[in-house]
Amino acid sequence: MREPNVRPFEDTPLGEVPVRGYLHGPPNSSNNGLVLTHGAGANCQSPLLASLANAFCVSGLTVLRCDLPFRQLRPHGPPQRGSGERDQKGLRRAVELVRRQVSGRIFLGGHSYGGRQASMLAAADPELVDALLLLSYPLHPPKAPTQLRTAHFSALQTPALFVHGARDGFGTIAEMKAALKLIPARTQLFPVASAGHELTNARNRSVLPEIIADAFAAFLEARA
Repeated sequence: MREPNVRPFEDTPLGEVPVRGYLHGPPNSSNNGLVLTHGAGANCQSPLLASLANAFCVSGLTVLRCDLPFRQLRPHGPPQRGSGERDQKGLRRAVELVRRQVSGRIFLGGHSYGGRQASMLAAADPELVDALLLLSYPLHPPKAPTQLRTAHFSALQTPALFVHGARDGFGTIAEMKAALKLIPARTQLFPVASAGHELTNARNRSVLPEIIADAFAAFLEARA
């Protein structure tokens, strides 16, 4: 099997939110594309994102894993207050750029903060992408279960697969199941046993990316 073609990608037109990351070209394209981004404490070179991008690429998707605008401005540290709107603009531009690469469906995914921004963008623009892949959605801050980040869930019309660790401090499996009932779109919760917020551990690191790629493909095939 041929390996994916991975190359640095950057698009910084004057007056637009820049997009920077890596473009994974599949050996056998399905003409579908995926934008994949990171959490608040990471960047697009995180091992989880890189391995996921390769797994999806092998399955036929053109994948852009990209740095959110806040990370392009600050190499370290969490996003500053008020970063969300600009980060969503960056994701919108990333989707537009991938749309130029493929003729089929477009999907949007992210880990933790990146997934939250992806879901908020999709809630505001239901036609933007065909499905969401939300990894370790940060349902609430650790040890603060009443501070739910679900205000936009009732407006979410885009099908979404939530991949969540069974030991995630940002939300239990039971809390996630309750929260997903707020979403009118088709959703599925895919628990990862013995995993925390980072999803990967010594037991699953080598197999989890392919498992997630297969789960997302099955979710898309089962669409109503």
